[in-house]
Amino acid sequence: MNIFFKKRAHILQNQNQRLSRTIITAGVVSLAAYVMVQIFSPERPLPYSDKMIHAAQIMEKAVTIIGDYCDTSGIKIDKTIDPNRTGLIGPEYSGLMTTIGHLEAKRTTTNPDIAALIVHLLDRAGVTAGDTVAVGGSASFPALMVASLAAAKAMEIYPVVIISLGASSYGATNTEFNLLDIYKLLLNEGVFTVQPAAVSLGGEKDIGKNFEPDIKERLIRQIQLSGIPFIYESNLRKNVLMRMKIYEGNSSEGRISAFINIGGSDANFGISQLALKLKPGLNKKMSIPSKEERGVLFEMAARDIQVIHLLYIKGLALEYGLAWDLIPLPKPGETKLHDTQSHNNIEFLLISIIYFLGLFMLVFYRKKKFP
Repeated sequence: MNIFFKKRAHILQNQNQRLSRTIITAGVVSLAAYVMVQIFSPERPLPYSDKMIHAAQIMEKAVTIIGDYCDTSGIKIDKTIDPNRTGLIGPEYSGLMTTIGHLEAKRTTTNPDIAALIVHLLDRAGVTAGDTVAVGGSASFPALMVASLAAAKAMEIYPVVIISLGASSYGATNTEFNLLDIYKLLLNEGVFTVQPAAVSLGGEKDIGKNFEPDIKERLIRQIQLSGIPFIYESNLRKNVLMRMKIYEGNSSEGRISAFINIGGSDANFGISQLALKLKPGLNKKMSIPSKEERGVLFEMAARDIQVIHLLYIKGLALEYGLAWDLIPLPKPGETKLHDTQSHNNIEFLLISIIYFLGLFMLVFYRKKKFP
């Protein structure tokens, strides 16, 4: 009986030793695969193309013009919230404020290299010179509007732009210098040449229901005097279809190559909870809600138009390597952008295949030798 137990213990000891060696070998294979990924498929910075640099330079020029205009026109820049003196960071609370915004996120979007990132995203969406892109933006992120226009100019594509004037805190919330004022300044200075295709009030129901009556009246008068088509429609579905008609009517042969959504306006976002699941940056595929719940971005997706979603700025920064809340702002091309969705996918796939094949062979060998 003692001999039996000794043999049994010896067999178990050998099995445990073989299992330990197998686990150690598997660990070595895993470590080797990790090292290969770091060597052959690292998260390398995106190389800046000439168009990306040009876009960043255009945005840098625009930001300088806006800041200088504020200085010479008596428009106060609060250095405590806008230390880079961009003129694109408005007060936390004002008559144009619709929702709570995050100051650091707003300041991050004033980096000129965000225009370079938008060029990269448009490239990934397949947009090329001569194409038309639709742009829809609230005043929550005026810097992103400037960046989108800069990217379009650098790429020689035509932007059809619809803006709304309601803004979350720290956006274009200055009642004396709203998003339409900013846009018109850059047109007058020759930075951009494409007029907005339409303007809405934004805010609740896209008709400024939450604005004070005097603010709302002043904005309506400003839009009417501008001569720009005015969208004033509280029904979401009708509003979306009205916008789609404007986009298609201003594009070459009615063809839109991509849609850039800036902020979270009711008309662009819609009322579906699916909007909360959108990832920042390029969205090639997404679940589509019912027509009654769709904003413009979902209507675009339903028509197989790729969407570049610019809202969750922290997520955008993590996904694409944007520097967070820099003081001072970097010069064009200094930000080490990356793209986790597009870098070295082939190398990563090959390494993954080799890794799992190695593990399979290790298990097969063990079972064959020690059945």
